[in-house]
Amino acid sequence: MRKFHQIDLSTRKVVTEQLHGESICRGGRYFVAKTLNESGAATVNPLSPENPLVFSTGPFAGTNFSNANRVSVGCKSPLTGGIKEANGGGTLAFALGQLQIAGLNLVNASDEWVMIHLKKDGEIDFHSAEEYLGDGNFATAARLHERFGKKVSLVLCGPVGEYQGLLAGIAISDVDLRPSRLAARGGVGAVMGFKKVKAIIVDLDRMPPLHDRKGVMGAVKQYRKLLDEAPAIKTFQEVGTAMMADYANHHGGIPVRNFTAGTAVDTTKERFKLGGEYLREQNLERGGEQTHACMPGCIIQCSNVYADKDGNEVVSPVEYETIGLLGTNCGLTEPDDLAQLNYQANDLGIDTIEVGGTIGVLMEAGRAEFGDAAFMHKVMDELRAATDEGKFFAQGTGHVGRTLGVSRVPVIKNQTISAYDPRIIEVTGITMMTSAQGADHTAGNLPHYDCDGKSAADLVPVSLDFQAQCAAADAFGLCNFGRTVTNEHQDFILKAMTDAHDVPLPEDFFMQVGRETLRLENQFNEQAGFSEADNALPQFFYDEALPPRDRAARFTLDDINQASQAWWN
Repeated sequence: MRKFHQIDLSTRKVVTEQLHGESICRGGRYFVAKTLNESGAATVNPLSPENPLVFSTGPFAGTNFSNANRVSVGCKSPLTGGIKEANGGGTLAFALGQLQIAGLNLVNASDEWVMIHLKKDGEIDFHSAEEYLGDGNFATAARLHERFGKKVSLVLCGPVGEYQGLLAGIAISDVDLRPSRLAARGGVGAVMGFKKVKAIIVDLDRMPPLHDRKGVMGAVKQYRKLLDEAPAIKTFQEVGTAMMADYANHHGGIPVRNFTAGTAVDTTKERFKLGGEYLREQNLERGGEQTHACMPGCIIQCSNVYADKDGNEVVSPVEYETIGLLGTNCGLTEPDDLAQLNYQANDLGIDTIEVGGTIGVLMEAGRAEFGDAAFMHKVMDELRAATDEGKFFAQGTGHVGRTLGVSRVPVIKNQTISAYDPRIIEVTGITMMTSAQGADHTAGNLPHYDCDGKSAADLVPVSLDFQAQCAAADAFGLCNFGRTVTNEHQDFILKAMTDAHDVPLPEDFFMQVGRETLRLENQFNEQAGFSEADNALPQFFYDEALPPRDRAARFTLDDINQASQAWWN
């Protein structure tokens, strides 16, 4: 049994539902989509009391099941106008699971800034948050740990979220108490800010009761063994997600100077300093951590702690998406510049993809030269100070680019395209077009898939099949970086769920939940007024062949939509 709390912020009344068996297993992203549809949120103003903010965990939350303590945060997105599930690591799902809480639904809005404390004795306390307003996430976290101790997980609305900037994500504590794991995309932090929730504090306790504890512990050991034997996992452990920078740069698909090139550095002539291999070598030489877990129990440990030349910590983590959008997309070449800006973004609680896209269109509009790190810090300062210009920047890439008349505005459903140019990395591009989430690679990222000579009819089903697998993993609280094991051992995962929660599950439960999640998300967007036209890729991807491979986008909107309909039918 696990509890799901609906918290009415206007009255501070808490209604608790008891979840059992399959209801616990259908958590995370599935539960978010189901709850948002049932609430009627599709037709409301995203920045209104009627928009719920849902937090949901998976069936293994609170245990040491490797990479199974992800949390889904969902609402109607103020950035896209559609459904949004922002996925985060850190300690939140772990803490909620230990308190036998499956999730929270924050409804309505508070009249005053508030903090919510979920205590291990089962009580829920509300505290004034007025004294913490305006502080960056790191200062807020330090003060809250002084007050509530270190055995808590923190969930924070940063300074940009406070004034409802659409760049804002929701920050979650990592295993070392940094508020640096973000449920970043879609403006979920703006919704938290509108509701005037500055922080959620969740006590850590102990592993929750399980139906067959011995069976689950055996599965934990077996899963770790399977991960240890997977070659892809070893690469994640050694290089982290930054390894994708080397791959995308080599294949000509990394965003460079607002998506005008696909290779940042010709590696036959010089080292690619923002590549994973260079970053690893430099970071280890400086004494940084190259193998670091973002959530308890995870042995993939694809995170890192980046150090400066004197061995002092600058930021954790430096991830591929940040390298691609805040780095090469803005013309940066030096890792230290990127790391300092990455820290600023974490402290502000903003999406590095969206802010990188925003700065890219500002540079294209002539506000600065590409590679101007000082200008990028100025943008961060304006965002922090909440100036008129900072609030303009905080509306994101689509709004800023259109307002300034930029011809290249790299968004789908008004959300910045992730660090995979769709002209080169085509299946991921199809995912970003067809997903109800907007331009979000995590919905179904297959950067290594061989697309040469294949049509939309060939590739769209590949994308949608993988989108269903990713949606299921998100529903079960699993990190998609374990997919080389998870997707090949679905029967093993289902058996572990049965052991944990005493529920028989059908053989096709994994894909059943994935497809149902996608269907619910599409249903939400249809009710919100979306049509197939909203899947459009910006025209410049078709008009401009991307150097150095000189390839333009191949598939029309009609091609994509027809192939999508065939898959659903």
